[in-house]
Amino acid sequence: MLAVRNVTAGYGDFNALFDVSLEVRAGEAVAVIGPNGAGKTTLLRVISKIIEPKRGELTFEGASLAPLRPHVVVSRGIAHVPENRRLFPRLTAEENLRMGAYTSRHQYAARLEEVYALFPRLKERRAQVAGTLSGGEQQMCAIARALMSRPKLLLLDEPSAGLAPVVVQSIFELVRRICAEGYTVLIVEQNIRQVLKVVERAYLLEAGRIVRSGSAAQLLAAPEIQKAYLGL
Repeated sequence: MLAVRNVTAGYGDFNALFDVSLEVRAGEAVAVIGPNGAGKTTLLRVISKIIEPKRGELTFEGASLAPLRPHVVVSRGIAHVPENRRLFPRLTAEENLRMGAYTSRHQYAARLEEVYALFPRLKERRAQVAGTLSGGEQQMCAIARALMSRPKLLLLDEPSAGLAPVVVQSIFELVRRICAEGYTVLIVEQNIRQVLKVVERAYLLEAGRIVRSGSAAQLLAAPEIQKAYLGL
């Protein structure tokens, strides 16, 4: 579904990614793991065309993403849940969800009920101003907003960041349920132990380069990952 080939990208003269290649097949849940500052967020921004790559190629369902603007990428089926959620804090939870459905307004009512079935707590909080929701509820709202566009590929950027451990557990359970619904998911995450229990495959990104890839079980069992990231 998604192919990233030899992508180099960054900000001005600074490069955050160097010759990065990865792929995501339809129906898969794939993680990009690594330390803070490795380039994980930049990678998702490149895929959603918030940042233009300096070199390399990106294709989605066989077609190049090169000529597309970010809003067109959304209409093609890629939804991006950014780091730190980026909700509209003065709008209600349901108004935020409505913003996520702007590419398919005619399906709004049906999508809203589907999303509320997946996020029953959001239905209870539908009239609450998003800025007053708890951290976990805000993350649910950000993910639900992305699902309102009925994406073919869901990009999740650090969904557990800044959340209490008990809330982190519920967020990863939610991600597991989303994957079970058949969504294709690419998730970047520092909580390596938790994310590798949810996804099927993973790539390790360090200093802007893919240094290892394999099944989630392979990476979880790798001695260098256990030592560097899991404290074993």
